[in-house]
Amino acid sequence: MKIGLIGLGRMGGNIARRLMKAGHEVVAWDRDAAAVEKLTADGAQGASGIADMATKLDSPAIWWVMLPAGGPTEDTIQQICADAKAGDIVIDGGNSFYKDDIRRAKELREKGIEYVDVGTSGGVWGLDRGYCMMIGGSEETVRYLDPIFDTLAPGTGDIVRTPGRVAEKADPRAEKGYIHAGPAGAGHFVKMIHNGIEYGLMQAYAEGFDILKSKNSDKLPEDERFDLNLTDIAEVWRRGSVISSWLLDLTASALAKDEMLQQFSGHVADSGEGQWTIDAAMEEKVPANVLTASLFARYRSRVEHTFGDQVLSAMRFGFGGHTEIPQ
Repeated sequence: MKIGLIGLGRMGGNIARRLMKAGHEVVAWDRDAAAVEKLTADGAQGASGIADMATKLDSPAIWWVMLPAGGPTEDTIQQICADAKAGDIVIDGGNSFYKDDIRRAKELREKGIEYVDVGTSGGVWGLDRGYCMMIGGSEETVRYLDPIFDTLAPGTGDIVRTPGRVAEKADPRAEKGYIHAGPAGAGHFVKMIHNGIEYGLMQAYAEGFDILKSKNSDKLPEDERFDLNLTDIAEVWRRGSVISSWLLDLTASALAKDEMLQQFSGHVADSGEGQWTIDAAMEEKVPANVLTASLFARYRSRVEHTFGDQVLSAMRFGFGGHTEIPQ
């Protein structure tokens, strides 16, 4: 299939490369001309802008927007609508607010344009590992786009099948690493909750390692102090422990490079999904104690920093290439 991909940043460029490796055609544009030039060297067809991209896509045209949520995505989709034709498909693969998806889908439907939201997880590792995707949109459109999603997904790999899951009754796409979550907005809603949970998991690791490090504090009686090797602790927990995970793998890698994580200040950003998750919990009257506390911990980290905050920064850099926000 031929896809027009707009936004060639940390994830967009690698999404394009994974698609091209599988034989899909990519028409690429980014306001950074160097990013376009780099991708064309890898086999993409470059475009000078959205209007130019429209002339290079098939019918129906498939537009994949991979930009920051809010203004950049909103403005770009509006520009696409000026050149798109009835039957074309607009995909938002960023981290947009799901209520914006619901509104956009209605607006584009009036013009005969299909809208699909794809919550995309995989970070800077997606080119090799694949992307876990949570998709919202009409059943017909999502099925039409299946060759794209099947290419981007991790695939079944060597993960052991879930005991009790009856393959004949279950959607096989879930085992490949992607699902059709529901109508427009459902994909980003599921990804939003995914990111809220991510905050809580990361905070648990961060606090645990902070407690381990502080066990050697001079505030404790001398005979109760332990000078613990955090690098070895992270490593042993990766092997057979019930708290093993990719986040722990990233923590272990960061500690192996520098046990004190001196390159990180612990000034931890949040990209919005954590707050949206808490907002949804409030609307639904669902208690979310851990997720709320983890979000507030990030707010606090911008005032005072702990070693646990440095662990959070290290994990964020590990999976997404996120650098710390300026102080």
